Amino acid sequence: MFGRYTEKEVKTLIARLKAEYEGAVKRQKEAQEELKEENRLLRARLSVLESQRSEISAALLRAVQEGERIKQESSQEADVDRKELLLLAEKCRILSERLTLKYPDAEDVDDFKTFTDALRAHLGEEEEGEEEEEETGFNMDDVLNPKEPLDLGNLCKELGLMEEDE
Repeated sequence: MFGRYTEKEVKTLIARLKAEYEGAVKRQKEAQEELKEENRLLRARLSVLESQRSEISAALLRAVQEGERIKQESSQEADVDRKELLLLAEKCRILSERLTLKYPDAEDVDDFKTFTDALRAHLGEEEEGEEEEEETGFNMDDVLNPKEPLDLGNLCKELGLMEEDE
């Protein structure tokens, strides 16, 4: 059943198996070293990407905060501008009433009253009344004696009611 092998055949067989085994072990070690190197490179790349991600997150948070700040400043500026326009419209209304009383038949006074009415309508103001003072928060003393000068010419140009000088 069993065939007999000579010592030389056994040593040759062992040498061949040993060479094959050493070759297989060598290939496994090389593959293992390649995987270790690849793993080291991937970890380094991951570290770089994670630091970039944190920088991007911080930049996005700063951008959102800056956007909110700009939005809030714009809103406040728009409120101030609207209050100035409302103050100007009230001054125009008062001036229109004075001019109408003084010059009831003057055509340019009627034009100014038309302008004043259009301005007030554009700003969403009511015609006459105490309700407006409560709704807009106007103080008549502030209207009649403003703390800051208003330029009617610039306002009319901004509203497109008057052509700009070239």
